[in-house]
Amino acid sequence: MTISTPADDSMPPVIELTNVTREFQVGSQVVRALDGISLTIQHGEMVAITGPSGSGKSTLMNTIGCLDTPTSGSFFLNGNDVSGLSDDQLAEIRSRQLGFVFQSYNLLPRETALANVELPLKYSGGFGGRRRRETARRALDRVGLGHRYDHKPVQLSGGEQQRVGIARALVTNTDLILADEPTGNLDTKSSSEVMKMLQSLNDEDGKTIVIVTHDPEIAGATKRIVTFRDGRIIEDRPSDRILQRGQTGSQKLEIE
Repeated sequence: MTISTPADDSMPPVIELTNVTREFQVGSQVVRALDGISLTIQHGEMVAITGPSGSGKSTLMNTIGCLDTPTSGSFFLNGNDVSGLSDDQLAEIRSRQLGFVFQSYNLLPRETALANVELPLKYSGGFGGRRRRETARRALDRVGLGHRYDHKPVQLSGGEQQRVGIARALVTNTDLILADEPTGNLDTKSSSEVMKMLQSLNDEDGKTIVIVTHDPEIAGATKRIVTFRDGRIIEDRPSDRILQRGQTGSQKLEIE
């Protein structure tokens, strides 16, 4: 069963994979990390990709994040076929159309929160220094860190560092955020804060959010759960909270 949120018919899906495989050569063997995956994610969805280690979920994230290319099958991002693009073309898409949130934050330790959030704007070009700073300030304000512009990572808690990472993902105004185990290094309280922020970005700002996680509580805080095993999708369903509360996706979820 495939679950998707109703979308404007005039808009293509954000993510559309059709019969995608990804194979790796390991010694004399060929390992199929993705085995004929077909998956559609519409604008405004909040989706958890879950499954045991080695199930293929990280390979899927690398594929939809344009960090890797399928061995076979097709991958459309916002209606554009990206399956056969060059490395430079994929890098351009990553800088302009995707926001990434990482488990280990990936912040530059000697730079302030503001400077870390500015980085994607420097790479994408077209922004003068004053405009970069103002845009980065707005992103930090959005995640509740307007009082931490000049703090370096060592001066921030783990939850605050991850919110800087979320602000960095937001700064280019992308509609798609890919979060790889975003709470993996956080305690329970910080995990809850980060998930509430991601929920808010989905519910209030309409961001499409895809989260890779092994944590069933984090998966349950999204709106749709796609479960992988042995490179295949074995389940695709609404989260229990959606089912229990009879929600259609317009009401904010709570993580407890």
